[in-house]
Amino acid sequence: MYLRLSCCNIKAMAGKKERPTPSQSRADYFSGGKLAGEEGTIIKDWGGRYPFALIYPNEYSVGMSNLGVQAIYKMLNSESDAVCERVFWENDGKPFLSLESSRPMMDYACLAFSFSYELDYLNLANIMRAAGIPLYSCERDESHPLLIAGGPCITANPMPISPFFDALCIGEAEVILPSVLPILVMDSSREDKLRQLLGLPGVYVSAFHDGHKITRRWTAILDDFPTHSVVLTRNTELGDLYLIEVERGCSAACSFCLVSRAFCPLRFHSLESLLKQAREGLQYRKRIGLVGPVVTDHPEIEGLLSGILDIGAGFSLSSLRLKKLSPRVLELMIAGGAHSLALAPEAGSERLRKSIRKGFTEDDIMQAVGRVAEQPFKQLKLYFMLGLPTETDEDIEEIITLSLKCQTLLDKSQKGCRLTLNVAPFVPKAGTPFQRLGMADMATLENRITRLKDCLSGEGIEVKAESPEWSHVQAALSRGDADMAAVLAEMDKVSLAAWRRAVKKAGINLDHFVLENWGRNAKLPWDMVDLSPRE
Repeated sequence: MYLRLSCCNIKAMAGKKERPTPSQSRADYFSGGKLAGEEGTIIKDWGGRYPFALIYPNEYSVGMSNLGVQAIYKMLNSESDAVCERVFWENDGKPFLSLESSRPMMDYACLAFSFSYELDYLNLANIMRAAGIPLYSCERDESHPLLIAGGPCITANPMPISPFFDALCIGEAEVILPSVLPILVMDSSREDKLRQLLGLPGVYVSAFHDGHKITRRWTAILDDFPTHSVVLTRNTELGDLYLIEVERGCSAACSFCLVSRAFCPLRFHSLESLLKQAREGLQYRKRIGLVGPVVTDHPEIEGLLSGILDIGAGFSLSSLRLKKLSPRVLELMIAGGAHSLALAPEAGSERLRKSIRKGFTEDDIMQAVGRVAEQPFKQLKLYFMLGLPTETDEDIEEIITLSLKCQTLLDKSQKGCRLTLNVAPFVPKAGTPFQRLGMADMATLENRITRLKDCLSGEGIEVKAESPEWSHVQAALSRGDADMAAVLAEMDKVSLAAWRRAVKKAGINLDHFVLENWGRNAKLPWDMVDLSPRE
């Protein structure tokens, strides 16, 4: 149940006069009319309501496929005394205004940022310049909006952006926002609000933090918060799908992965709730997108997929568990309109898979690929990581050997399924067992990517690789401390050249954060965060 904001507390808006909507037409500003292409947009009158700008620091086409943004938008607008409008960073030179009412950021009482990836931090300085608001929290006063933020990367390590924000949320919004909202709307000073936020579980206020542990907050019963598409548009990556969250957390404990730490414990929405949401979604889209770290872990996955087919909808799954991959699930996927699927061996050798705690063998991989080969899928993607701790050149050769074995299995089926490898450098994440380990250097990563492409491309296997340079940037932000804010503040555009200039000007030793292994007794920048599930 959400808390209602009291009208008597809306005095917090005193001194913030409502400005008229800019005279330029919405069609001119929104370049083709984003609002006109939406279903489910929430337009609320501002009179007497506390206004939030929900900012996704990337493009509209990316942010509108983010279920976290959709859930917070719905949650804040469900409060009768609040209004929430969306803002996206298009970096197109146009005025930085909200989507629903074309208002500038200074019209809002609170700017709420949702970060999914560390690399989106790189847009922060330009966003705040476009908003006309000081970037550092210490430079803002009573005339400026409060800035709060949340997301998985912040939950793991809030430090790199902590100098910019008044408060950062450690955990899940459903259980944090109900206690935050009444404080935000209080008729009190900025400092008073921040000191009260400081006392809330799951809220980090860097200006007044006294060193105490910030315990991650999480939602015990997912069915209390059905999470699905709220605003639908074709102008997004997953525009043909009605998205529904199936689960949070993961039963595996892979040493490199943040999901099982930042979203534990593993929780599921009930079959009844999911099918109800699917029936509602069928009013808007013919296909349902099932979202979660490993959707096929749902204890009633076959009943869920069959139930969606029974109501006349197709579906897509965001993820599958490789081990014990069910032939029935694969059959249902084909019936649901799936043409491709992805599996994640992560490493080529048995030794390396054990070291990263992947709980399956090569026989498990080949059995799963064999079952895929029996169905008329058009594409199978295999995900691997490069530069994992203790990885050697022999491990890369084993990726090649394993991939060729998989290709042979697919070719024998004669169903025309092509094999693609997606490879990404290992990036150490705060809060994981590998948090103290550095990345492989640039030359090693580039050589291993080249080796894979040289050996597999000629065999008809496409190899797609993420940039090692950008992965190094991600590692710096993942393991960075508050000094990293000085780098972000200097970013005038998002490019590797701009990053290098900013690092040089800030005088940061990137090797320490990216390449170096940290000893067991070394203090971690994010030591104040407690990710363990204590509720």
